[in-house]
Order: sequence, then C-alpha cells, then structure tokens
Amino acid sequence: MAYFLLFCHVIFIGLLSSVSSRGPVYRPPSVEQLTNRFPRIPITQGMSTLFGSSNIHLKGNGSYADIILDKTSGSGLVSKNTYYHGFFSAAIKLPMGFTSGVVLAFYMSNADVFPHNHDEIDFELLGHEKRRQWVLQTNMYGNGSVKTGREEKVYLWFDPTQQFHQYTILWNNHHIVFLVDNIPVREVIHNQAVSSVYPSKPMSLYATIWDASEWATKGGKYPVNYKYAPFVASMGELEMVGCSMQKTSSPMATAGCSTNATVSSLDPVEGKEYATLSKQQMAGLNWVRRKHMFYSYCKDTSRYKMMPAECGAQ
Repeated sequence: MAYFLLFCHVIFIGLLSSVSSRGPVYRPPSVEQLTNRFPRIPITQGMSTLFGSSNIHLKGNGSYADIILDKTSGSGLVSKNTYYHGFFSAAIKLPMGFTSGVVLAFYMSNADVFPHNHDEIDFELLGHEKRRQWVLQTNMYGNGSVKTGREEKVYLWFDPTQQFHQYTILWNNHHIVFLVDNIPVREVIHNQAVSSVYPSKPMSLYATIWDASEWATKGGKYPVNYKYAPFVASMGELEMVGCSMQKTSSPMATAGCSTNATVSSLDPVEGKEYATLSKQQMAGLNWVRRKHMFYSYCKDTSRYKMMPAECGAQ
C-alpha cells in the first residue's frame, strides 16, 4: 500500500511544473503547433533597429538578438515591412532577477503612420512590482480607441527567464488570437460589437524593452532598480507571414491584399482552418482563462460603469 501511494505521488508530481513565486501548476493541454506551419527567418532579414542600437546584440548570424535595457537606454526592433493580417511569432527569453518596471513588448502598431487613429495589438510582459515574477498582459486598440483599454492579464505557467517560449499573434478578418507556446490565451472575435475598434489598417511588428516605471508600477511606486541591470531579453525563431507591403507604399495601399490573387499568396491565415479555434485550442484557451487569468477589463466594474459593447457580445 505504501509503495502504491508513493507511486501515485510521483505520478502526480510529474503532472506539475513549478513557476517562480507561485508554486506548482498543472501542465497545459496539448494543442496544434501552429508555429510549425510557417517558416522562420533571421532577425536581420525581417527587422531593423528602431532605437538603442548599442543595446542590440545580434547572435547566430543574425538569427537571434539580445535587446537590452540599462541606465543609458532601452532598445527595440521594427519590421522592415508593414502587414495587413497574418501570423507573427517569436521565441523570447526574459531577463532574470528583480525586474519591477521593466517591460518587454512584442506588438503590432501603425501609430507612426496614423497618430490620431492608430491600431495596435499588444503582448506586454511586465516585470512584477513585488515578486520575482513576470506577468503577461494583452491589449488591443483600433482606430485610435485608446480611451478604452482592453487589457487582460495572466500569470504564466512557466518561468519565462529559463528558456525560450513562443509568443504569437494571429490576425485576420475573423479574429485576433494571442498564443503562448501555441496555446491561445485570448481571442478577440471580429463581430458587430467590436467592429468599430477592430484593427483594420496595415501595421508594423515591434519588439522593445524599456523603462516603464511610471506606467507599469502605479506611477513609479516600484521603479526599475538599475542595480540589477543590464536587463537582457533574447529573441529569435522569428515568423512573419501575411499580406506585406513596403513601407514606402501609401499607408492605405492594401491592393496587394485584394482578391486579385489566391488566398495563399495574400493572407496565409485567411483560410477556413484559421477562422475559428479548434476544439483543442478552445480547451487550451479555457484552461488559461480558468486557471491563470487574474484581470480582464470586461470585469472591471470600478473602471467602467458601463462596460464596452464587446464585453457582452463574445
């Protein structure tokens, strides 16, 4: 009997993985590996320096890059082309240690072209205010709808500082899906309630690390402590596929995304298999939201006396 109980205990422990500061959590369910469907390209092929060039260190013949925050500067990369819909992914390993106030953003935006009515799709990885733990925040703006923040926050089910993990944005006319290691953590369905604020214009892909003390830590209550600098984030396994346009084109030049060519040559995620989540993906999404989500703007009644229209429609 004792041997049987010991065996059960070992099996139970094997189903768990530890996360810094939070103790054990169940392993995620199995899902389709969407990132295996698309080619990976070197950082140097798809992106160029946005700012902080001295804090960007290329590795592996340009396949990987370290982006660094220290006392002198943060740093960032931006895609060489803009995209209208598509699949955008990178494997990222976050800085270790005390990272309060540090933010790593992997996101899409066109604020440089449309400063007053821009679109944005955001992964924001937030250094925690008190504990040595990163928090994942997702957000979305469309047509300059910045007065309504659409943030959701989840605790990760792994330590993001120990290994590379994949962060993915799938954006098409049907929905926006945020995925971590191919597991959906959020889906924004393109329905009538959200259509006026659904991203609708070509965007660039960005990866940045910066000092967000004033924004991310209650007005600077827990600022970046540069005693722990440099803060080094590593990224690679870049995937950028979609309807791409050169940045010299007109900002609204989406002619290349019209139906004049086949779907496969325009938008690789417009097909039926990308229109809705599969049963496996829905199970993964429900698992994340049930076990790991701790904030959603749609439940923030102190912030919104009247909830945004999309909150009751999804």
